[in-house]
Formats: sequence, C-alpha cells, structure tokens
Amino acid sequence: MNFLELATLLLILASVFSIINLRLLKLPQTIGLMVLAIVLSGSVLAIGLINKDFLAYATSLTQQFDFSVLLIDVMLPFLLFAGAISVNVHELLKDKLTIILLASFGVVFSTFIVGTSLFWLVDQAAFGLSGLGLTYIDCLLFGALIAPTDPIAVLAMVKKMNLSSITETRIAGESLFNDGIGVVLFLTLLSMKVEGVENVSLQSIGSLFATEVVGGIALGAIMGFLGLKLVKYIENEYVELEVLITLSLVLLVPVISNVFHFSAVLGVVVMGLFLNQNLDGDKEAVGVQKVMGDYVYKFWHLLDETLNAILFILIGLEIIPILQNFDFSYLLIVLIMIVVVVVSRGIGVFIPIKILSIKKTFEKNTALIITWGGLRGGLSIALALNLPSSLGTGKDLILILSYGVVLFTILVQGLTLKKIVK
Repeated sequence: MNFLELATLLLILASVFSIINLRLLKLPQTIGLMVLAIVLSGSVLAIGLINKDFLAYATSLTQQFDFSVLLIDVMLPFLLFAGAISVNVHELLKDKLTIILLASFGVVFSTFIVGTSLFWLVDQAAFGLSGLGLTYIDCLLFGALIAPTDPIAVLAMVKKMNLSSITETRIAGESLFNDGIGVVLFLTLLSMKVEGVENVSLQSIGSLFATEVVGGIALGAIMGFLGLKLVKYIENEYVELEVLITLSLVLLVPVISNVFHFSAVLGVVVMGLFLNQNLDGDKEAVGVQKVMGDYVYKFWHLLDETLNAILFILIGLEIIPILQNFDFSYLLIVLIMIVVVVVSRGIGVFIPIKILSIKKTFEKNTALIITWGGLRGGLSIALALNLPSSLGTGKDLILILSYGVVLFTILVQGLTLKKIVK
C-alpha cells in the first residue's frame, strides 16, 4: 500500500468513525475516535486468531509508516501551531510565571518520581523484571516521555468544559509548554544513554539543554516576528497567501531546528503565540482573527480537527503490534505506574500552585482540574517508539507502560473530567 492509499484509508476511517461517534456514541471527539480505533484493533486481533495472514497484513500496514517520525516531524508542528494561535495570548502573558513554573517544575518533578519508582519496581524480585536489564537512565527516559501532557488531547477537551478564561488559559498554556520541556528533557537523557553516563559532563548536559530550549524559543520568536510582519503587510487582502505563509513557516521551523538541534516543539509554539496578536492593540478582539482574518483561523481549525482525528486513529492502530507482545505478568506493574504517574503529576502541580497562591488567585480545586486534565497521547507513544533497540525487551515493557498510561488518561480521565469540573 503506497502513501496515497494509506492516507486515503486513514481519512475514510476518520470520517466514518467521526459519524459513528457523533450519531451513536456521542462521546467527546478525542475519546470517541480512540475507543473506535481500539475496537478496530481488537477486531483485527480477533480475526487474526482465525486467519494469521490477515493479522500479518494488518501489522504490515502499521509498519509501513514510522509513527514516531510522522507525529514528531509532520503532525505535531501543525497541531501545536493550531493550538498556540487559539490560546488567549493576553491572558497567557499576564500569567506567564504560573504557566512556566507549572510546565517546568511539573515535568522535571514527575520525570524523576516516575523514573525512580519504575527503577525500584524493576529491582524487586517479586515482579520478575530484573532480567530486563533496565538501568536508572532507561527508567528516567520513561519518566520523561510520560511526564508531558498531550496538548492536542488537552486542548480538545478543555474547549468543551466551560471553564473560566484564566483557568482555561493556564491549562492550555501549561500543556503547550510542558510538551517542549518534556521533549528536551527526553532528548537530554537519551543523549546520556547513547553516549554513556561516564562520557557525559554537567557542562555538556547544560549546553544541550540550553541549545534546545533557548535556540527553539529564539527561532520561534524570529520566525513569528517575520510572519507577523508579512501578514500585516498583506492586510487580509489575499487570504490564500496568508494561508500559504503560515503553512510555509510551520514547515520551515522543524527543518531549521533539525539542522541546529533546536527544539522544534518550542519553536512552533512561540511562533504561534507571536502570530496570535491583535493588529490594532484591541485587547477584546480575538488575536489571530484580527491579524489574519477568519478565513485563516478557520483553515487552521479545520486542519487541527482533521489531523487530530487521524492521530487518535493511528494511536489506536499502534496497539496491534504492542498487544502481540503483551505479557500478562506486566499488568500489575502497569496499574502501579498509572497511579504513580497521576500522583506525581498531582504533586508537581499542587506545589507550584501552593507557592504562587501567596500572591495570585486561583479558582477552587484548580490543581485537581489541571492534574486530572493532564491527558497523555501520541507524543508519549512516539517517544517510546523512538527509544534505542538496545533496550531489548525493556523497550517492550516501556511501550506497554506508555500505552497503559495513555489509555487510562484519555479514556478514564477524559470521560470523568467534565464531572470533576462540575
């Protein structure tokens, strides 16, 4: 099956599943598509028990594309840009300290708590995992890939929750930025894994971290400033040209980032926030609609919804090869790690809010809403698939743990978030 046929199949599935969810399931779009994709994967596996050739063909389809590359290099920049231009940038700038602290402290704290917990569990004879050979760095890699929330899933849910503007901005902003910090932290730990801990110095770690973060933010600011000047120059006269400019910039940022080892995730988010400004300084106007017009905003909203649908179908389909290698002895450790991930997320959110509440006002139970709204998604799966094959069966365990957490956060937390908000 070539790329065109594969893309056609995914679009047809997205359309059919969206109709089924809209008319029958009536679940939030993200959750409904995920449920239907899992049902599809389960059906394929069930048929595969009878017809091995059918299962082999279905598995080969999922292996025809590199999910990790497809998401991180292609889909994620578009989805993050669409998310960044829809955020209330004025609220975000007013509350930037809260968002930065939540994104940075929360991710780093959760990474080390989750990684340390997994390392301790692997070391316990009762679980029979000591033979996997997972090191502390390997366990921290799992902590880093599962710590950041998925902005695509979070933003899709938050928009339908009728939260106050400030709380919605805090959740959306924290999710957009913790993604970038999580990816940088993962790449830093991966560098230590590949090069060997003994060959890595604090100076090299600091340099890599600074290059990724500072370089990504600087690139995003430069490209955002350039894009803002271009769309202001056009002045909504040629909306097709504005679409072309924004598409070009979103594709260009990851290309430049890969050359100079900057964080493309942070770059795209910052660029989106730059373009999400008011042309005449009117604080009440909606940013991107003022700068670029409704046409461009609706185009990016359409692209966001389409890619979002395809993404969660891909996540569901990726479970086929994972379930084929599933060991039921892992079930208990999956449940334990789900609890650890949620609790560490809660503590990582509660501490900054408690400190900031000395001078800032937070709505009641904001920490609980941000904690329970911390859905994981495609990024965690993509990073897990990106782990080196040298981990052997240890990589299979991390993939299963990642998928377990993603399924729990989207299906359980996603379905109950509205009730918790109420």
